[in-house]
Amino acid sequence: MVANVVCGLIGHVVTRTVPRIPVQSLAGVVSSRTFSEKARYTMSYETLDVTSPHERILHVQMNRPDKLNAMNKVFWREILDCFREISDDTDIRVVILSGAGRMFSAGLDIGDMADLITSQVSRKSDVARRAKYLQSLIAIYQESFNALEKCQKPVIAAIHGGCIGGGVDLIAACDVRYCTQDAWFQVKEVDLGFAPDLGTLQRIPKTVGNNSMVREMIYTARKMEAGEAKGMGFVSQVFPNKEVMMSEVNKLAETIASKSPVAVQGCKVALNYSRDHTISEGLKFMQCWNMTMLQSEDVIKASEAVAKKSEKPPHFSKL
Repeated sequence: MVANVVCGLIGHVVTRTVPRIPVQSLAGVVSSRTFSEKARYTMSYETLDVTSPHERILHVQMNRPDKLNAMNKVFWREILDCFREISDDTDIRVVILSGAGRMFSAGLDIGDMADLITSQVSRKSDVARRAKYLQSLIAIYQESFNALEKCQKPVIAAIHGGCIGGGVDLIAACDVRYCTQDAWFQVKEVDLGFAPDLGTLQRIPKTVGNNSMVREMIYTARKMEAGEAKGMGFVSQVFPNKEVMMSEVNKLAETIASKSPVAVQGCKVALNYSRDHTISEGLKFMQCWNMTMLQSEDVIKASEAVAKKSEKPPHFSKL
């Protein structure tokens, strides 16, 4: 795990609790504008390109094509900041996640973090103190991808070409995964001498029904092609090329964005809760959730639209 945990966020003090990394102002200036307005005018990230292809939708694109979108120190901070901002923006209802260039992501940028291995870890001579330091760093990196799952807006991953190591951890935290025919997936960590620790081992077995195939892929670090990924249920759809895929992803995002945000975001919260709890606990959770949400104006608007067989979805206020 050394390669993972020493690759970024320099300057964070290791404490008994995992520190929350503050959301940075996107332009270095506090602004009262909504996130979507920032995306249109002032958004600036070093490793991400954020645009708004349609009202209520954001497209977050990993933007290091010359490095195959490898995840460097800056990326870990920016992906966390970005999705925390999105989660707080009431105008945004759906997020699309993709990669620029010829592949989705090559995973961790080992070269970018190699200098930190000796300078940050070996500086501590005692094994307990090294372990405590690494534990805190791992938790920080995990939170970068947890941000996608905690964001109540659905996140659609659009994958083309290679999706390796940390790339698999990243898309495992997304709600929906589409890919191209040339896409392939590889949990590479075993070849590097450690077990994945950013979500792959925890999320994929709960996403895919074929536990045997998941374990085979992880234990051997072999490539999994797009057809196999669809067959085992890891991706929803496979498309002939990126252009077609992105067109379909945008259609999906527009459909979701047209629905009640009360309903859609409630579904994401409940699905994540139920995944991690018993059926009985999940049902009890929904009693508490819907005793409030069933009183929403969205229920009345949606019901009236269905009753009138309206072809146009009703207007739902931002949430």
